[in-house]
Amino acid sequence: MARVPAPARPLLRRRHIDLRRVATADLPLKLTAVLIAMIFWAVSVLSAPPTEVVRDYGSRLAVERPDDVPAGYVLTGQLGDVGIRLKGTEAAIANVVASDLHARLDVPSADLHRSDPQEVPVRVDIPPTAGVKVDSIAPATVTVRIEPITSRDVAVQARFANDPPSGTVAGDPAITPSQVRVSGAASQVARIAALYATVRFGDAVTDLVSSVQPTAVDASGAPIDGLTVDPAIVQLTVPVLPTATTRTVPVVPTVRGAVAAGYWITRVTTDPPVVTVRGEAAALGGIDQVATAPIDVSGLGADKTFQVALLLPAEGTSLIKAAQATVTVSVAPLAGSRAFPLVAVQATGLGSGFVAEFDPPTISVVVAGSVPALSGIAAGQVVATVDATGKGAGTYPLDVVLRTPPGTTAQSVQPTRVTLTIRTR
Repeated sequence: MARVPAPARPLLRRRHIDLRRVATADLPLKLTAVLIAMIFWAVSVLSAPPTEVVRDYGSRLAVERPDDVPAGYVLTGQLGDVGIRLKGTEAAIANVVASDLHARLDVPSADLHRSDPQEVPVRVDIPPTAGVKVDSIAPATVTVRIEPITSRDVAVQARFANDPPSGTVAGDPAITPSQVRVSGAASQVARIAALYATVRFGDAVTDLVSSVQPTAVDASGAPIDGLTVDPAIVQLTVPVLPTATTRTVPVVPTVRGAVAAGYWITRVTTDPPVVTVRGEAAALGGIDQVATAPIDVSGLGADKTFQVALLLPAEGTSLIKAAQATVTVSVAPLAGSRAFPLVAVQATGLGSGFVAEFDPPTISVVVAGSVPALSGIAAGQVVATVDATGKGAGTYPLDVVLRTPPGTTAQSVQPTRVTLTIRTR
Protein backbone atom coordinates (compact mmCIF):
# COMPACT_ATOMS: atom_id res chain seq x y z
CA MET A 1 0.00 0.00 0.00
CA ALA A 2 1.27 3.27 -1.02
CA ARG A 3 2.26 5.93 1.44
CA VAL A 4 0.38 9.23 1.27
CA PRO A 5 2.62 12.16 1.69
CA ALA A 6 1.84 14.70 4.36
CA PRO A 7 0.57 18.20 3.15
CA ALA A 8 3.28 20.73 2.67
CA ARG A 9 3.59 23.55 5.15
CA PRO A 10 3.38 27.12 3.84
CA LEU A 11 6.66 28.96 4.01
CA LEU A 12 4.92 32.05 5.58
CA ARG A 13 2.19 31.98 8.06
CA ARG A 14 -1.04 33.71 6.82
CA ARG A 15 -1.73 36.76 8.90
CA HIS A 16 -5.23 37.91 9.77
CA ILE A 17 -5.84 41.72 8.94
CA ASP A 18 -8.26 43.51 11.19
CA LEU A 19 -9.79 46.24 8.98
CA ARG A 20 -11.62 47.84 11.82
CA ARG A 21 -8.43 48.21 13.75
CA VAL A 22 -6.72 49.65 10.69
CA ALA A 23 -9.47 52.23 10.25
CA THR A 24 -9.52 53.31 13.85
CA ALA A 25 -5.82 53.22 14.49
CA ASP A 26 -4.34 56.75 14.73
CA LEU A 27 -7.74 58.21 13.87
CA PRO A 28 -7.01 61.75 15.12
CA LEU A 29 -3.87 61.93 13.06
CA LYS A 30 -5.69 60.74 9.97
CA LEU A 31 -8.54 63.20 10.42
CA THR A 32 -6.01 66.00 10.81
CA ALA A 33 -4.33 65.06 7.52
CA VAL A 34 -7.67 64.99 5.68
CA LEU A 35 -8.59 68.42 7.09
CA ILE A 36 -5.26 69.90 6.01
CA ALA A 37 -5.71 68.47 2.51
CA MET A 38 -9.20 70.01 2.22
CA ILE A 39 -7.92 73.38 3.39
CA PHE A 40 -5.19 73.32 0.75
CA TRP A 41 -7.76 72.41 -1.91
CA ALA A 42 -10.09 75.27 -0.93
CA VAL A 43 -7.24 77.78 -0.89
CA SER A 44 -6.09 76.67 -4.35
CA VAL A 45 -9.62 76.93 -5.73
CA LEU A 46 -10.31 80.37 -4.21
CA SER A 47 -6.94 81.81 -5.19
CA ALA A 48 -7.27 80.81 -8.83
CA PRO A 49 -8.03 83.80 -11.13
CA PRO A 50 -11.74 84.00 -12.15
CA THR A 51 -12.63 83.37 -15.78
CA GLU A 52 -13.33 86.58 -17.77
CA VAL A 53 -15.88 86.84 -20.59
CA VAL A 54 -16.93 89.53 -23.08
CA ARG A 55 -20.64 90.33 -23.20
CA ASP A 56 -22.83 92.93 -24.96
CA TYR A 57 -24.36 95.41 -22.54
CA GLY A 58 -28.12 95.04 -22.54
CA SER A 59 -29.05 98.58 -23.69
CA ARG A 60 -27.54 101.43 -25.70
CA LEU A 61 -26.02 104.46 -23.99
CA ALA A 62 -26.96 108.03 -24.92
CA VAL A 63 -23.83 110.12 -25.55
CA GLU A 64 -23.82 112.90 -22.98
CA ARG A 65 -23.31 116.50 -24.11
CA PRO A 66 -19.80 117.43 -22.95
CA ASP A 67 -19.15 120.15 -20.39
CA ASP A 68 -15.45 120.49 -21.22
CA VAL A 69 -15.81 122.40 -24.51
CA PRO A 70 -13.21 125.21 -24.42
CA ALA A 71 -14.48 128.69 -23.54
CA GLY A 72 -15.54 130.68 -26.60
CA TYR A 73 -16.55 127.56 -28.55
CA VAL A 74 -19.77 125.63 -28.96
CA LEU A 75 -20.39 122.01 -29.98
CA THR A 76 -23.27 121.33 -32.34
CA GLY A 77 -24.67 118.14 -33.86
CA GLN A 78 -26.70 115.08 -32.93
CA LEU A 79 -24.77 112.99 -30.41
CA GLY A 80 -26.98 109.90 -30.65
CA ASP A 81 -26.20 106.72 -28.70
CA VAL A 82 -23.67 103.89 -28.73
CA GLY A 83 -23.58 100.21 -27.98
CA ILE A 84 -20.79 98.70 -25.83
CA ARG A 85 -19.25 95.32 -25.00
CA LEU A 86 -18.01 94.72 -21.44
CA LYS A 87 -15.17 92.46 -20.33
CA GLY A 88 -15.13 90.83 -16.89
CA THR A 89 -16.52 87.97 -14.91
CA GLU A 90 -20.10 86.92 -15.42
CA ALA A 91 -20.97 88.06 -11.91
CA ALA A 92 -19.31 91.47 -12.30
CA ILE A 93 -20.98 92.13 -15.68
CA ALA A 94 -24.35 91.12 -14.25
CA ASN A 95 -23.97 93.69 -11.46
CA VAL A 96 -23.37 96.65 -13.85
CA VAL A 97 -26.30 99.09 -13.93
CA ALA A 98 -27.00 101.99 -16.31
CA SER A 99 -25.99 104.61 -13.74
CA ASP A 100 -22.46 103.14 -13.71
CA LEU A 101 -21.89 103.90 -17.41
CA HIS A 102 -21.37 107.34 -18.97
CA ALA A 103 -20.71 107.79 -22.70
CA ARG A 104 -18.83 111.04 -23.38
CA LEU A 105 -17.03 112.71 -26.28
CA ASP A 106 -13.24 112.96 -26.12
CA VAL A 107 -13.31 116.73 -26.75
CA PRO A 108 -9.56 117.33 -26.09
CA SER A 109 -8.74 115.21 -29.13
CA ALA A 110 -10.86 117.41 -31.45
CA ASP A 111 -9.32 120.00 -33.81
CA LEU A 112 -10.54 123.45 -32.75
CA HIS A 113 -9.20 125.02 -35.93
CA ARG A 114 -11.79 123.17 -38.03
CA SER A 115 -15.28 124.57 -38.44
CA ASP A 116 -16.47 121.76 -40.71
CA PRO A 117 -17.94 118.51 -39.33
CA GLN A 118 -15.35 116.19 -37.77
CA GLU A 119 -15.28 112.72 -36.19
CA VAL A 120 -14.71 112.90 -32.41
CA PRO A 121 -13.97 109.67 -30.47
CA VAL A 122 -16.43 108.41 -27.85
CA ARG A 123 -15.24 107.09 -24.50
CA VAL A 124 -17.29 105.25 -21.87
CA ASP A 125 -16.44 105.83 -18.22
CA ILE A 126 -17.12 103.09 -15.65
CA PRO A 127 -16.15 103.06 -11.93
CA PRO A 128 -13.03 100.97 -11.16
CA THR A 129 -14.96 99.27 -8.37
CA ALA A 130 -17.32 97.69 -10.90
CA GLY A 131 -14.65 95.14 -11.80
CA VAL A 132 -15.32 95.32 -15.54
CA LYS A 133 -13.76 97.10 -18.49
CA VAL A 134 -15.12 98.44 -21.78
CA ASP A 135 -14.01 96.10 -24.53
CA SER A 136 -15.42 98.00 -27.54
CA ILE A 137 -17.73 100.90 -28.49
CA ALA A 138 -19.91 101.06 -31.61
CA PRO A 139 -19.88 103.53 -33.22
CA ALA A 140 -16.47 104.59 -31.95
CA THR A 141 -16.87 108.22 -33.13
CA VAL A 142 -19.62 110.84 -33.48
CA THR A 143 -19.79 113.53 -36.19
CA VAL A 144 -20.06 117.01 -34.64
CA ARG A 145 -18.94 120.59 -35.30
CA ILE A 146 -16.93 122.65 -32.83
CA GLU A 147 -17.14 126.32 -33.80
CA PRO A 148 -16.26 129.65 -32.24
CA ILE A 149 -19.15 131.51 -30.63
CA THR A 150 -20.15 134.75 -32.37
CA SER A 151 -22.97 137.24 -31.85
CA ARG A 152 -24.86 139.96 -33.71
CA ASP A 153 -27.63 142.45 -33.03
CA VAL A 154 -30.93 141.57 -34.69
CA ALA A 155 -34.15 143.59 -34.90
CA VAL A 156 -37.22 141.83 -33.47
CA GLN A 157 -40.24 141.59 -35.75
CA ALA A 158 -43.82 140.92 -34.71
CA ARG A 159 -45.56 137.92 -36.24
CA PHE A 160 -49.22 137.05 -35.76
CA ALA A 161 -50.19 133.38 -35.41
CA ASN A 162 -53.82 134.18 -36.24
CA ASP A 163 -56.06 137.05 -37.33
CA PRO A 164 -57.43 139.55 -34.83
CA PRO A 165 -61.09 139.16 -33.78
CA SER A 166 -63.72 139.69 -36.47
CA GLY A 167 -64.44 143.34 -37.12
CA THR A 168 -61.03 144.51 -35.90
CA VAL A 169 -57.60 145.25 -37.35
CA ALA A 170 -54.16 145.02 -35.76
CA GLY A 171 -52.47 148.35 -35.16
CA ASP A 172 -48.78 149.11 -35.30
CA PRO A 173 -47.00 146.71 -32.88
CA ALA A 174 -44.59 148.11 -30.29
CA ILE A 175 -41.68 145.86 -29.22
CA THR A 176 -39.49 146.53 -26.19
CA PRO A 177 -36.57 146.20 -26.70
CA SER A 178 -36.79 146.45 -30.48
CA GLN A 179 -33.34 144.87 -30.92
CA VAL A 180 -31.66 141.97 -29.12
CA ARG A 181 -28.27 140.26 -29.24
CA VAL A 182 -28.18 136.73 -30.64
CA SER A 183 -25.19 134.47 -29.89
CA GLY A 184 -24.24 130.97 -30.99
CA ALA A 185 -22.15 128.98 -33.42
CA ALA A 186 -20.84 131.12 -36.26
CA SER A 187 -22.55 128.98 -38.92
CA GLN A 188 -25.89 129.18 -37.10
CA VAL A 189 -25.74 132.94 -36.51
CA ALA A 190 -24.92 133.46 -40.20
CA ARG A 191 -28.18 131.65 -41.14
CA ILE A 192 -30.41 134.14 -39.31
CA ALA A 193 -32.83 135.78 -41.75
CA ALA A 194 -35.29 137.17 -39.19
CA LEU A 195 -36.10 137.16 -35.49
CA TYR A 196 -39.80 136.82 -34.75
CA ALA A 197 -41.85 137.49 -31.64
CA THR A 198 -44.99 135.46 -32.37
CA VAL A 199 -48.28 136.21 -30.61
CA ARG A 200 -51.83 134.94 -30.89
CA PHE A 201 -54.95 137.10 -30.68
CA GLY A 202 -57.72 136.12 -28.31
CA ASP A 203 -61.45 136.48 -28.80
CA ALA A 204 -61.77 139.67 -26.73
CA VAL A 205 -61.50 143.00 -28.55
CA THR A 206 -58.72 144.37 -26.35
CA ASP A 207 -55.17 145.46 -27.01
CA LEU A 208 -52.74 142.54 -26.96
CA VAL A 209 -49.90 142.77 -24.43
CA SER A 210 -47.62 139.77 -24.16
CA SER A 211 -44.14 138.72 -23.02
CA VAL A 212 -42.63 136.70 -25.86
CA GLN A 213 -39.44 134.72 -26.41
CA PRO A 214 -38.13 135.64 -29.89
CA THR A 215 -37.34 132.83 -32.33
CA ALA A 216 -34.66 133.06 -35.03
CA VAL A 217 -35.50 131.59 -38.45
CA ASP A 218 -33.51 131.05 -41.65
CA ALA A 219 -34.38 132.14 -45.18
CA SER A 220 -36.85 129.25 -45.55
CA GLY A 221 -38.63 130.13 -42.31
CA ALA A 222 -37.29 127.13 -40.38
CA PRO A 223 -36.37 127.77 -36.71
CA ILE A 224 -32.66 127.78 -35.86
CA ASP A 225 -31.77 125.85 -32.69
CA GLY A 226 -28.82 126.33 -30.37
CA LEU A 227 -28.91 130.15 -30.21
CA THR A 228 -28.94 132.40 -27.15
CA VAL A 229 -31.02 135.58 -27.20
CA ASP A 230 -30.24 138.44 -24.81
CA PRO A 231 -32.61 139.52 -23.39
CA ALA A 232 -34.52 136.28 -23.74
CA ILE A 233 -37.96 137.93 -23.39
CA VAL A 234 -39.40 140.99 -25.15
CA GLN A 235 -42.58 142.91 -24.44
CA LEU A 236 -44.99 143.08 -27.40
CA THR A 237 -47.99 145.42 -27.48
CA VAL A 238 -50.46 145.32 -30.39
CA PRO A 239 -53.45 147.69 -30.53
CA VAL A 240 -56.65 145.97 -31.62
CA LEU A 241 -58.81 148.51 -33.50
CA PRO A 242 -62.30 148.31 -34.97
CA THR A 243 -62.29 148.14 -38.79
CA ALA A 244 -65.72 149.68 -39.22
CA THR A 245 -64.32 153.17 -38.54
CA THR A 246 -61.09 153.05 -40.53
CA ARG A 247 -60.11 153.91 -44.09
CA THR A 248 -56.84 153.45 -45.99
CA VAL A 249 -55.83 156.36 -48.23
CA PRO A 250 -52.63 157.41 -50.09
CA VAL A 251 -50.05 159.83 -48.69
CA VAL A 252 -49.62 162.90 -50.91
CA PRO A 253 -46.45 164.99 -50.40
CA THR A 254 -46.83 168.77 -50.36
CA VAL A 255 -43.86 170.20 -52.29
CA ARG A 256 -43.20 173.93 -52.38
CA GLY A 257 -40.50 176.13 -53.89
CA ALA A 258 -38.40 175.91 -57.04
CA VAL A 259 -35.35 173.70 -57.42
CA ALA A 260 -32.02 175.16 -58.53
CA ALA A 261 -31.85 176.74 -61.99
CA GLY A 262 -31.24 174.15 -64.66
CA TYR A 263 -32.72 171.27 -62.59
CA TRP A 264 -36.08 169.56 -62.51
CA ILE A 265 -37.85 167.16 -60.16
CA THR A 266 -37.77 163.65 -61.60
CA ARG A 267 -39.54 161.74 -58.81
CA VAL A 268 -41.09 162.13 -55.36
CA THR A 269 -41.58 159.00 -53.21
CA THR A 270 -43.17 158.59 -49.78
CA ASP A 271 -42.78 155.92 -47.12
CA PRO A 272 -45.34 154.76 -46.16
CA PRO A 273 -47.19 155.23 -49.43
CA VAL A 274 -50.57 154.74 -47.71
CA VAL A 275 -51.92 155.21 -44.16
CA THR A 276 -55.02 154.12 -42.28
CA VAL A 277 -57.25 156.85 -40.85
CA ARG A 278 -59.65 156.21 -37.97
CA GLY A 279 -62.68 158.31 -37.17
CA GLU A 280 -66.42 158.67 -37.43
CA ALA A 281 -68.01 157.29 -40.57
CA ALA A 282 -69.29 160.72 -41.57
CA ALA A 283 -65.81 162.23 -41.33
CA LEU A 284 -64.13 159.38 -43.20
CA GLY A 285 -66.56 159.57 -46.12
CA GLY A 286 -64.93 162.71 -47.52
CA ILE A 287 -61.30 161.68 -47.01
CA ASP A 288 -59.40 160.40 -50.08
CA GLN A 289 -55.81 161.28 -49.12
CA VAL A 290 -53.51 162.41 -46.31
CA ALA A 291 -51.16 165.31 -47.01
CA THR A 292 -47.74 165.87 -45.56
CA ALA A 293 -46.48 169.06 -43.97
CA PRO A 294 -44.99 171.44 -46.59
CA ILE A 295 -41.65 170.37 -48.06
CA ASP A 296 -39.44 173.25 -49.20
CA VAL A 297 -37.27 172.31 -52.21
CA SER A 298 -36.05 175.84 -52.98
CA GLY A 299 -32.58 175.77 -54.60
CA LEU A 300 -32.39 171.97 -54.43
CA GLY A 301 -29.65 170.68 -56.76
CA ALA A 302 -29.35 167.05 -55.56
CA ASP A 303 -31.56 164.24 -54.22
CA LYS A 304 -32.72 164.81 -50.66
CA THR A 305 -34.79 162.91 -48.07
CA PHE A 306 -37.16 164.74 -45.70
CA GLN A 307 -38.84 163.55 -42.49
CA VAL A 308 -42.20 165.33 -42.37
CA ALA A 309 -45.36 165.10 -40.31
CA LEU A 310 -48.63 163.76 -41.68
CA LEU A 311 -51.55 166.18 -41.37
CA LEU A 312 -54.87 164.93 -40.02
CA PRO A 313 -57.36 165.17 -42.87
CA ALA A 314 -60.37 166.19 -40.76
CA GLU A 315 -61.40 166.98 -37.22
CA GLY A 316 -62.22 163.89 -35.18
CA THR A 317 -59.86 161.64 -37.13
CA SER A 318 -56.55 160.01 -36.18
CA LEU A 319 -53.83 157.98 -37.86
CA ILE A 320 -53.60 154.35 -36.76
CA LYS A 321 -49.95 153.74 -37.48
CA ALA A 322 -47.46 156.22 -38.92
CA ALA A 323 -47.52 159.82 -37.71
CA GLN A 324 -44.62 160.80 -39.98
CA ALA A 325 -43.56 160.06 -43.53
CA THR A 326 -40.19 159.82 -45.24
CA VAL A 327 -40.30 161.79 -48.49
CA THR A 328 -37.47 161.53 -51.02
CA VAL A 329 -37.24 164.21 -53.72
CA SER A 330 -35.09 163.25 -56.71
CA VAL A 331 -33.79 165.95 -59.06
CA ALA A 332 -31.74 165.91 -62.26
CA PRO A 333 -30.14 168.63 -64.38
CA LEU A 334 -31.92 169.77 -67.51
CA ALA A 335 -30.12 168.97 -70.76
CA GLY A 336 -29.43 171.69 -73.32
CA SER A 337 -26.96 173.15 -75.77
CA ARG A 338 -25.08 176.41 -76.22
CA ALA A 339 -23.59 177.88 -79.40
CA PHE A 340 -20.12 179.40 -79.65
CA PRO A 341 -20.03 180.87 -83.20
CA LEU A 342 -16.52 182.38 -83.13
CA VAL A 343 -13.95 180.03 -81.62
CA ALA A 344 -10.44 181.04 -82.65
CA VAL A 345 -8.23 178.27 -84.01
CA GLN A 346 -4.81 177.87 -82.36
CA ALA A 347 -1.68 175.92 -83.33
CA THR A 348 0.12 173.61 -80.91
CA GLY A 349 3.70 172.44 -81.32
CA LEU A 350 4.68 175.31 -83.68
CA GLY A 351 8.46 175.70 -83.97
CA SER A 352 10.24 178.90 -82.97
CA GLY A 353 10.83 181.33 -85.83
CA PHE A 354 7.50 180.50 -87.46
CA VAL A 355 4.11 182.14 -87.50
CA ALA A 356 0.78 180.42 -88.24
CA GLU A 357 -2.19 181.57 -90.28
CA PHE A 358 -5.54 179.74 -90.52
CA ASP A 359 -8.22 179.59 -93.17
CA PRO A 360 -10.78 180.12 -91.80
CA PRO A 361 -9.35 181.72 -88.61
CA THR A 362 -12.44 180.80 -86.52
CA ILE A 363 -14.92 177.94 -86.38
CA SER A 364 -18.50 177.54 -85.05
CA VAL A 365 -19.10 175.12 -82.15
CA VAL A 366 -22.30 173.91 -80.42
CA VAL A 367 -21.65 172.48 -76.92
CA ALA A 368 -24.18 170.07 -75.30
CA GLY A 369 -24.57 169.21 -71.61
CA SER A 370 -26.61 169.97 -68.51
CA VAL A 371 -27.99 173.47 -68.23
CA PRO A 372 -25.95 174.22 -65.04
CA ALA A 373 -22.74 173.07 -66.75
CA LEU A 374 -23.47 175.08 -69.93
CA SER A 375 -24.28 178.25 -68.03
CA GLY A 376 -20.96 178.02 -66.20
CA ILE A 377 -18.77 177.96 -69.35
CA ALA A 378 -16.52 181.01 -69.42
CA ALA A 379 -14.82 182.61 -72.46
CA GLY A 380 -11.78 180.65 -73.50
CA GLN A 381 -12.95 177.30 -72.06
CA VAL A 382 -13.95 176.05 -75.52
CA VAL A 383 -10.61 175.60 -77.32
CA ALA A 384 -9.98 174.62 -80.97
CA THR A 385 -6.45 173.53 -81.95
CA VAL A 386 -4.48 171.97 -84.79
CA ASP A 387 -1.20 170.06 -84.35
CA ALA A 388 1.80 171.78 -86.03
CA THR A 389 4.43 169.62 -84.39
CA GLY A 390 7.44 169.02 -86.67
CA LYS A 391 6.04 171.06 -89.55
CA GLY A 392 8.08 173.69 -91.40
CA ALA A 393 7.03 176.53 -93.68
CA GLY A 394 4.19 175.53 -96.00
CA THR A 395 0.46 174.93 -96.23
CA TYR A 396 -1.28 171.99 -94.51
CA PRO A 397 -4.94 170.91 -94.30
CA LEU A 398 -5.46 169.69 -90.71
CA ASP A 399 -8.31 168.34 -88.53
CA VAL A 400 -9.49 170.53 -85.68
CA VAL A 401 -9.23 169.13 -82.15
CA LEU A 402 -11.84 170.57 -79.78
CA ARG A 403 -11.69 170.68 -75.97
CA THR A 404 -14.75 171.53 -73.83
CA PRO A 405 -15.23 171.80 -70.02
CA PRO A 406 -16.00 168.66 -67.96
CA GLY A 407 -19.60 167.54 -68.16
CA THR A 408 -20.06 168.86 -71.69
CA THR A 409 -19.44 167.56 -75.20
CA ALA A 410 -19.05 169.11 -78.65
CA GLN A 411 -22.35 168.53 -80.40
CA SER A 412 -21.42 170.29 -83.65
CA VAL A 413 -18.16 171.67 -85.16
CA GLN A 414 -18.12 173.67 -88.42
CA PRO A 415 -15.80 173.27 -90.23
CA THR A 416 -13.95 170.21 -88.94
CA ARG A 417 -10.79 170.92 -91.04
CA VAL A 418 -8.86 174.16 -91.60
CA THR A 419 -5.86 175.13 -93.73
CA LEU A 420 -2.72 175.93 -91.72
CA THR A 421 -0.12 178.17 -93.39
CA ILE A 422 3.26 178.35 -91.69
CA ARG A 423 5.59 181.28 -92.54
CA THR A 424 9.00 182.30 -91.27
CA ARG A 425 9.17 185.41 -89.19
